[in-house]
Amino acid sequence: MFYVYIIYSEKLDRYYVGSCDDLNRRISDHNRGRSKYTKPGIPWILKHSESHNTRPEARKREAEIKSKKSRKYIDWLITSNG
Repeated sequence: MFYVYIIYSEKLDRYYVGSCDDLNRRISDHNRGRSKYTKPGIPWILKHSESHNTRPEARKREAEIKSKKSRKYIDWLITSNG
């Protein structure tokens, strides 16, 4: 399985959207500072995830979410999927 995920940093009041094949490891990597883009926002909290059968499907969905360039859309996505 491949995953699209949205994590949130209260410290920065920002969301980060990504994709991966091991969700637990990836969230752990973000919280250990292994990504220069998310290191300043530690700790990150998982707010939303979706599973996909292939990496291209997950990457396509990640790009779709990012293309909206909308915090309102991300907030809606998180609250609508509980």
